[in-house]
Amino acid sequence: MFPHKTAIRGAALLASALIVAGCSRSSQPVAAAAPPPAMKPAPPTPIDVKRAEIGGPMWDPAWDKIVEQALPPELLSARVDRDVGPFCPRFDFISDADKRAFWAYFFQALAGAEGGLKPTAHVRHSEPAMQVKDGVTGAPGRTEGLLQLAYEDEKRYGCDFDYEADRRLAAGSPDRTILQPKNNLECGIKILEKELIQQHKRLLSRTEYWSTLQPGTVSYHVFARQMANVPPACSRRAEERAEKKPVPTQGQLISSSR
Repeated sequence: MFPHKTAIRGAALLASALIVAGCSRSSQPVAAAAPPPAMKPAPPTPIDVKRAEIGGPMWDPAWDKIVEQALPPELLSARVDRDVGPFCPRFDFISDADKRAFWAYFFQALAGAEGGLKPTAHVRHSEPAMQVKDGVTGAPGRTEGLLQLAYEDEKRYGCDFDYEADRRLAAGSPDRTILQPKNNLECGIKILEKELIQQHKRLLSRTEYWSTLQPGTVSYHVFARQMANVPPACSRRAEERAEKKPVPTQGQLISSSR
């Protein structure tokens, strides 16, 4: 007995529909991956220049990339113009690549003032203001890494620290999560974003996370000295040089075209 014509016709239509669906799926355009953000290397801070001469821990240029890739859009926006103005007065007028280079320089300067550019730096603070018990380790007055952070920052700011794993390693081991430059620098960015964007704090204030960003302190003067070599695009001198550039006369244009 032959199959019923209706059944045959239905099967044929189903097969055709599947073929068409398959073709339409394969012909769908594949979304192109977003291009990486434009980045520039940051200039060396004074401490980095000095270390190149006499030896000692130096800033790794690869850390510029870590900072620049981790920056949220808000730290490249006009929302931070007023805060970075003392160090980068042209921030609102420069490219995003130059803004990233500024922040890479900023964190290099902060790391120089806080941990002497040493990724494994750890300090026990004796001053009363720093004798705050860490909610994770239970130890008071201890900060670690390039930016001198604490394990409690994992809870407060969502940093990628793992004390349970780190406590099995020797103190100062570069394998500790808090001492790995990527984790430490990315945590610093999260702290700064929360303070500037969410809490509307000023970059320089007496309630800043880092004492090096608290004007009037000895630590702040150490940091300020490291901000002496910000990227050229930040300086008003770059704008002044552009304004002073002579405009060629019509005769010069004709001559140059020959």
